[in-house]
Amino acid sequence: MSQIIKAGLVGVTGYTGMELARLMIHHSSMELVRVTSRAEAGKKLADIYPFLNRLPLGDLVITQPDPADLAEECDVVFLAVPHKTAMEIASSLLDQGVKVVDLSADFRINDKATYEEWYAVEHTRPELLAEAVYGLPELYLDKIMGARLIANPGCYPTSSILGLAPALAAGLIETDDIVIDAKSGASGAGRGKNVGSLFCEVHDNFRAYSLPAHRHTPEIEQEISKIAKTDITVSFNTHLLPIDRGILSTIYTRLTNELSLDEAHQVYTDFYADKPLVRVLPIGQLPETRFVKGTVFCDIGLVVDPRTNRLIILSAIDNLCRGASGQALLNANLICGLDMDEGIPMAPMMP
Repeated sequence: MSQIIKAGLVGVTGYTGMELARLMIHHSSMELVRVTSRAEAGKKLADIYPFLNRLPLGDLVITQPDPADLAEECDVVFLAVPHKTAMEIASSLLDQGVKVVDLSADFRINDKATYEEWYAVEHTRPELLAEAVYGLPELYLDKIMGARLIANPGCYPTSSILGLAPALAAGLIETDDIVIDAKSGASGAGRGKNVGSLFCEVHDNFRAYSLPAHRHTPEIEQEISKIAKTDITVSFNTHLLPIDRGILSTIYTRLTNELSLDEAHQVYTDFYADKPLVRVLPIGQLPETRFVKGTVFCDIGLVVDPRTNRLIILSAIDNLCRGASGQALLNANLICGLDMDEGIPMAPMMP
């Protein structure tokens, strides 16, 4: 039997930590041996997450975040902490030979000045920006497999980049007229105390937020500019859905030349033919958040509007799973030499 990989999780009390704990329950090659929280240290995981009662992780005791202890006990550590906090912990763990998957934004932006402009904090470990690999397996599989530091993509960027990549790579669309209309479930705001996320604020309501400067904008522009090999500025607009989890991005683009839906669909199916976690839906079928709930799938649907000369791309993911914890586990599997989808649930939570 192969040796079990020991994993740690810094920041277990948020939604991403909760989701990662759920995913790790049945992983056959990786064991969660350390979970940390300053506020909940000393409790068992089942004390804060009753769904773990009588399950393998339920008796795991939460500890204070201590890089030395994590380095001694773990082969790989997930950082599910806010931006600014992650960069220092990551640096310490890397110095001690531990692989890191960072779920914050601290290593996603390649340029230090751009990060500091959008996140309004100093980046104290800029030397790691060039090393960090952007953890989108469909684009960077080979680099991820050889990495020790993964910048786990944001939820909105995952949906948007996967939706746009084939069209940009094939030159199907203009690069100066891209509008991303993205909608997320309330869990995307995190588990902290936030009036805007209260049930009475979200239920039976639908609203936009963070317009016109959502912090995920530079991450999207950075990655799609690499694909198109030219600088791209997008109009990125976010909305809050009255659901728990899920993202649906509707992306409006302008075609460079006349194109049929059959031709566009073929470009997308060819691009993702060897990338099984992106499902290009049959012509006439459009993505729905319920069909990706709790999974790492990204479902993509296409519409060609000849009247306006537009290719409309629809992309759906689960913001907590593919957009955060599930994608982090994909990346951890890869940097630890495992099959990418090991321990990952494939059937959605239905209904």
